[in-house]
Amino acid sequence: MQPDLEIVAVRRDESFKVWSHGYPYRTVRWHFHPEYEIHLIVATTGKMFVGDHISSFAPGNLVLMGPNLPHNWVSDVPEGENIAQRNLVVQFGQEFVSSCLESFPEWRQVEALLADSRRGVSFGARTSAAIQPLFLELLGARGLRRLVLFMSMLEILMSAEDRETLASPAYQADPTGFASTRINHVLSYIGKNLANDLRESDLAQLAGQSVSAFSRYFRRHTGLPFVQYVNRMRINLACQLLTDSELSVTDICFKAGFNNLSNFNRQFLAVKGMAPSKFRRYQQLNDASRDASEEAAARGRGVDDAPAIVLAPGLPRPAAAAYPPT
Repeated sequence: MQPDLEIVAVRRDESFKVWSHGYPYRTVRWHFHPEYEIHLIVATTGKMFVGDHISSFAPGNLVLMGPNLPHNWVSDVPEGENIAQRNLVVQFGQEFVSSCLESFPEWRQVEALLADSRRGVSFGARTSAAIQPLFLELLGARGLRRLVLFMSMLEILMSAEDRETLASPAYQADPTGFASTRINHVLSYIGKNLANDLRESDLAQLAGQSVSAFSRYFRRHTGLPFVQYVNRMRINLACQLLTDSELSVTDICFKAGFNNLSNFNRQFLAVKGMAPSKFRRYQQLNDASRDASEEAAARGRGVDDAPAIVLAPGLPRPAAAAYPPT
């Protein structure tokens, strides 16, 4: 399923956007945006989708996400029930981050956290409890107080020890982000040949290196051993097929480059924490939230300055709801 683009409009007299919304709501769908986002759940439980990561969430769930990382939170709420305030959101742009890095040397301490956020970073209960009162005050703050609260939140997140990254390194790995044309060539070859037999010795030859040198080189650029990277990429392909096709799990197993079903199931469970069939059911739940969000928008559920949504290519826009840019 292709994610929708969320258009985040930050006011000219503000450096970042802070808001809250309930459930169901029009932005509760598989979506992305170029801005960083701090996202705090204050009500309901359900399933969290961040990149290729899926897990359960509950009140106190706190996540920092980097630019263009697809995400969604689907609540376990009975049909017809409406939650007034489910989550708190802060969104800030890459230009704002760049300006702060250029203007304030102290901001260099935040760089590592922001780099990790490109895979999504989840924080534990202690950090969430420290952030929530600042978040609630920030919703109504004005002027310099907004900046003080925002910087205080970043400081807490930066120093938090109870944090973990969510999406897999393979999901993060973007060939265009590497400086080396050699690794670009190797990663491109892997991406085009996932369904075929991929041997490290063949890729080493392609890169013009010995197997041992290639092994070190590959791990330095991707953060993963060759076999683990290939398996992750194959699992990513399988996830795409499970989401976007009606192929059987067995057919997907072989199309993704696995030689037998038992190995596929074992690798999928190791990476995703669930069986392929269960992953497909959760993705169907994720997809269904799009319809619920459209119904919520048609009923006027939301705040006036909520982000607009641009549907993924090929999806019809419902006539009942219009989403003007904010």
